Order: sequence, then structure tokens, then C-alpha cells
Amino acid sequence: MNLTAWLAVAGFAAAYALIATEWVHRVAAALGGATVMLLIGATDGEHAFFSQDAGIDWNVIFLLIGMMLIVAVVQRTGLFEYVAIWAAKRARGRPFRVMTILVVVTAVASAVLDNVTTVLLIAPVTFLVCERLAVPVAPFLIAEAMASNIGGTATLVGDPPNIIIASRAGLSYNDFLVHLAPLVVLLLVVFVGLCRWLFRSGFAYDDERVAAVMSLRERDAIRDARLLVVSLIVLAAVTIAFVLHTVLHLEPAVVALIGGLVLLALSRLDVGQVARDVEWPTLVFFASLFVMVGALVNTGVIDTIAAAAADATEGRLLFASIVLLWASAVLSAIVDNIPYVATMSPVVADIVHANGGGGGGGGPSRVLWWALALGADLGGNATAVGASANVVVLGLAERGGQPITFWQFTRYGLIVAAVTVAIAMPYLWLRYFVLAAPWPAGRLGCTAVTS
Repeated sequence: MNLTAWLAVAGFAAAYALIATEWVHRVAAALGGATVMLLIGATDGEHAFFSQDAGIDWNVIFLLIGMMLIVAVVQRTGLFEYVAIWAAKRARGRPFRVMTILVVVTAVASAVLDNVTTVLLIAPVTFLVCERLAVPVAPFLIAEAMASNIGGTATLVGDPPNIIIASRAGLSYNDFLVHLAPLVVLLLVVFVGLCRWLFRSGFAYDDERVAAVMSLRERDAIRDARLLVVSLIVLAAVTIAFVLHTVLHLEPAVVALIGGLVLLALSRLDVGQVARDVEWPTLVFFASLFVMVGALVNTGVIDTIAAAAADATEGRLLFASIVLLWASAVLSAIVDNIPYVATMSPVVADIVHANGGGGGGGGPSRVLWWALALGADLGGNATAVGASANVVVLGLAERGGQPITFWQFTRYGLIVAAVTVAIAMPYLWLRYFVLAAPWPAGRLGCTAVTS
């Protein structure tokens, strides 16, 4: 690597250290890091703003803007209060039962929609139900962010890295559902059990608060019935378009932005007031993070790491799968899983193609795509900046006056990521090496893995 590459690594490490230690606000740290990358020539305006591989992912930014507009309008209808009261009553006011309901709903919704959209919708409900029950909101928000990453792993549209992998590998919606959904169901069960242990200190409750919640009527929470009906119609249309985006040939970002603007127009609300509810600092943080990671891509740092990993695992499929799974988990925790997968997917594609993987990611090396997806999606839970959903949750918590620190999230995330990735390892081995096909010693270039 040349001097600029080493300076880019140093700049990224310094910015990441500031984000992790919170010596300065994470937005200021990321913005400063992006500025340094531009000043040292590790990237430039052309790459930072217009490059698909080494710049800001505008699809993610506009997806967030569109869904934030929808959430800002929906919260004025009283729907979130309705759902909060319903969940609390169904759980009989027991905090762990409430968390279980919210976690399961979040995971399922993340598979149907996407994890960022889901946490934007579920977080306002969480604030309200925790306020009603007088329990800390941080454990619930952290659990939901992690559940969204686990649930989103199951489908093509559930987690942004999956969309990148599907595009590069020629994989379909059903491919993800068949190969990853069974494991995700198991991981969700394990995760609920982990929640009972990890967040046990936050499950104390007040009998008087519980009694007060049980006496509430959900319907009384609805403040604007007309706007609620309009919002639900628009939200349903957006959801359907998300699921059918490959058929409609519309990017999820386009769907979300159109949905947000249409709902805003039909709501008759003051545009300025709704716009103030958009998490602009979170969007700036994302953009800055993309610029920093793009600089590492642009200077060849990540390509160097990826190529070295590919050389080290050449010819050994099982070993390559396990290394890719864990390496993806570790690196996704550091650089955010979206830019990581965008950078790593061409390397995996070359390996797959060179070892019998043709169109659709077929051949014995197809398992590498699932290793990449599982490592990136599940590894994103490890740190507060490992996945888009995590960053959004931290922004929402700060806006709600209940800030979650980097290490508060990460001390739980490291455990959850390690456990879930560890479970994914025997799943890959059993499904693709023991049960799928009897090729010898897990070597590349032998009998194909069936889809």
C-alpha cells in the first residue's frame, strides 16, 4: 500500500476511536474523518458523491428519508400509542413478555420490509410502552435493533447487504428464504433466551403502573382516524412494493421516497414541522461513514485485505466458508456491513466463478455467498455502528432523550454476534458439507451443492 492508503487507515482508525470512546459526538467524529479523507486525497468529490463502489450509498440515504417521513406522519395519528397499549396488555404488563412480543414482531417485519424501516416504525412504540410501564427503554431498543438484523437475514430485502449479494450472485428472493430462513428461526429462539439473561436488570416493574396500563383502552389513543386510514393504505402499498421491487424494477429507496412524499401531500400537515422530525444527524453520520469506508476502498486497502484472505483459503471450501463467515462478522462490525459487502462481493464472485459457480451462484462454492451473508448480517450486531439499523436506533434514542452509548450497545452486541455466528458455523457445515453432497474433504471443484 502507498502512503495515502496508510494515511487513510490512520484517519479511519482515529475517527473510529473517537466514535467508540465518545470523546466527541459520533456525527462530528465521522464528519471529521470524512473531511480528512478528502484532504489527504484518499477520495475526492467524484468518488465520494458519485461512485457506486466507493462513495455515499444514496439508496440507503433516500430509503431512510422516505421512511422517516412516513414515520413522522404516522406518529401523529396515535397508531404507535395504540400498538404500545395493545402489546403491554397482551403481555399482562410483564416487561420480558413485552420485549419478547416486540422482538418477534421486529424480526418478522424486518424480513418482510427491511431492518431499517422496521426499527423506524417500532421505536416510537417502544418509547411509549416503556414510559407506560416505567422501565428503561435502552434494553428494548438494543434488543429490537439486534432482532431486526437477525430477522432481516432471512430474505433478499430484509438487510441491505443481501440486496448487494443477490445482485452480484444472481440469487432470487426464494433462494434467500430457502437457505437462510430456517437458520434465522433458530437464531431468533436463541436470541429471545439471550434477552432474558442479558437484559434481566431492566425487567423490574411497578404493579400500580401495570394496573393503570391494563385499564387503558387502545381505541382512545387514535387522534386522527382519517389520517390513520390514509397512512395505513400508503404503508401497505410501500410494503407490497418492497416485496415486489424486483418485479416492479423499483429500488426500495425510490419506493420509500415516493411513499413518504405522497403521504406527506395527503396528510395536509405542515411540511416544515414534519421535516423537523427527520433524523438529519443520523443521515449525516451515514454519509460520512460511507465516505470514510469509500476512501479505504478507493485506496485499495479493503481489496488488499480481501485478496489476502482469498489467497489464504484457496482450494479449501469448508475452511474458506468458515474464514469468510468469521472475517465478515468481524469486519462488518467495524466498517458497517453495507460498504463491506459491496467491496467483498466481487472477490467472492471471482472465487465462486473460478470454482464452478456459474449463474445464480451455483456450484460447490455457492456456500460462500451464504457465509458472506450470514457473517455480514449477524456480525453487524457486534457494535453500535456495525449495521444501519443500529445507527438509526442510536439516533432515535438520542432524539427521545434516552441516549445509548457506543459501549452500552456493544457490550451486548459482541455476545449476541458471537453466539449467532457460532451457531451459523455448524449450520453451514451440516447443510452444505454433510447433508447436501458427498464430495471429499470439502475441496473446491467437486460435486455441486444443490439449491
